[in-house]
Order: sequence, then structure tokens, then C-alpha cells
Amino acid sequence: MNTQVINQVKQYITQRAIFIVLILLVIGIAIADPNFLAFSTLRDILQQSSTRAIIALGAAFILVTGGVDLSAGRVVGLTAVVSASMLQIDEYANRFFPDLPHLWVGLPIIIGIVAGLIVGLVNGIIVAKLHVPPFIATLGTMVAVYGLNSIYFDTEPNQSQPIGGLRPDFTVIGSGYIDLGGGYSIPYIVLIAIAVALICWVVFNKTRLGKNMYAIGGNIQAAHVSGIHVARNLIALYAIAGALYGLGGVLEAARTGGATNNYGNMYELDAIAACVVGGVSTAGGIGTVPGVMAGVLIFGVINYGLTFIGVSPYWQLIIKGLIIVAAVAFDIRKYMAKK
Repeated sequence: MNTQVINQVKQYITQRAIFIVLILLVIGIAIADPNFLAFSTLRDILQQSSTRAIIALGAAFILVTGGVDLSAGRVVGLTAVVSASMLQIDEYANRFFPDLPHLWVGLPIIIGIVAGLIVGLVNGIIVAKLHVPPFIATLGTMVAVYGLNSIYFDTEPNQSQPIGGLRPDFTVIGSGYIDLGGGYSIPYIVLIAIAVALICWVVFNKTRLGKNMYAIGGNIQAAHVSGIHVARNLIALYAIAGALYGLGGVLEAARTGGATNNYGNMYELDAIAACVVGGVSTAGGIGTVPGVMAGVLIFGVINYGLTFIGVSPYWQLIIKGLIIVAAVAFDIRKYMAKK
């Protein structure tokens, strides 16, 4: 085998490393317990990974620009609480708003998404107009959003009680499914995540905003010189990311049937880790939607699959940590080679 063929094989494996890891993980767990390959198990993994995928896609918009967004988890908590507080059963004894009339189910969902979008807009303005580094800007909004959510959550008569008793027309979005017959079904929330991923793929690959996003992440000075309105594009991208976090929070409340102000805690780290493992460069300018989805699935398989075969949660953390470190080290090697 000549050198050219060897290099082509190496390149092929390198470009598909994330999918190879995912397949090896599934095979390894299936060998330990063949029941892991049951349709119901794989469906549960997809259902539990759906909201994480939407949040990770939001984080990917920022990472590709060379930034980072630490506010994602707290935005998820805020939007989960806001939407859940307006969608409790009318007869529920501990309603957040005792006198609130029966709302159309779509209205609180839209309010939750808009709340996330507003936080994203604030992040974008702070980063693009005030030139505050994204890490510091989103760290500040992360703390502020948690404080704001806690004040709302502590409002009379709720006083920091977990919000439960959610309406069936809301929770069905997170737990309902389409019955395919023969014991097979597809959860609604999985279909929503697939639809969001397709829309994100279009934005990434077929729109001017997507092209500008890669240009800004690749070389922000060159993007300025080439006539790209960097500030406007950054604000738009942060707003989109915030809206996706908002949607993730609303769906998480629907999936779990409740919410507290601690919902979404550390979700930002899971989202960033999934993006990095999925090939989104921490240096910016590189990243794909299929890669992000594969990264989310890898962590879904680790979380669910290793628990399925009885691996200690502490070992799961060690395995996840090693995968993240390996992914970042690999990314840095690619960045250095590119330079």
C-alpha cells in the first residue's frame, strides 16, 4: 500500500472518527447486554437526547464564531419555569397563578422561546457592541438569569415550590408518540429535534448568515475587511442560540412534567462537550450539524447505555471526561496543523 493510499485511509477515518466511536460504543454495550439493541431502548435514548440536541445546536452557533455561551443552562431553567407556571391544570391546588385563565397551549411555549431569544439578544449586544469577551459576558448573564428565575420562582403563592400538575395537552409534547404499530413508536419530541436539526442545517449551509458565521469564526479581521457586518451577525446568532435554549427549556418541562429554578444546571457544559466531541472547533470556523447530533448521541449512549449495563456513575464521569479531553486534544492538533 503506497503512502497516498495510507494518507487517504487516515483522512477517511479522521473525518468519520466521531461516528466510528459511536458505533463502537453501541457494539461494546450490546455485547455486554444484547437487550440494549431493543427498539424501546434506542427510542428512550433518542427521547432523552432530544432536548440536549436542541440546546447543543444553539451552543454550536456560538462555538463556530469562536465564542462560548455559558448562559445556556440557566436559560433552559428560566424558560422551563416560565412556561410551566402558565400551563398547570385549572383545578390544580398549588397553581402558580391561581386566577390565570385557561391559555392556548402555544402561547406559554412562544413566551418561553421569546424569553430565551431576549437573553440571547442581550448576550449578542454585550459581545458585539461592548466587546466583552463571550466567556465573561455569558458568565454574567448566566448568574443574572439564575437570579431573575429564582425571584420569579419565589413569587407568592409559589414560594420556591416545584411546579407540577402540568396540563396533558402540554406534557403530551414531551411524552407522547406516534404509534407505528407492532410495538414501534416515534416520540413527538424526537421529531421536533429532527426538524430543528434540519432547519439548523439549512442555516449553517444554505444561508448568508451561516456563511458569515463560518467566516467570523475562521478569521474575524478578514470578515471585517471582506465587508461582513460582524456585530449584526453576532447579535443574530446569539439571539438564535437563545431561542433554541428557550425551546429546549420548554420541551424539558413538557418531557419531565414539571420545573424548578435549578432546571438546566450544567446543561451548558454538556452542550459544549457534545459540540466539541462532534467536531465543532473551540477555535471557531469549523463545525457541522450532523457532527453535533452525533456528539449528543454519544453522550446519550454513555449516560443510558453504561447505566443499562450497570457501570458505576463515577466511572461514567471518568469515561465522559476522557472523551472530552481526547476530543479537545484532537481539535487542538488539527488547529495547530492548520496554522
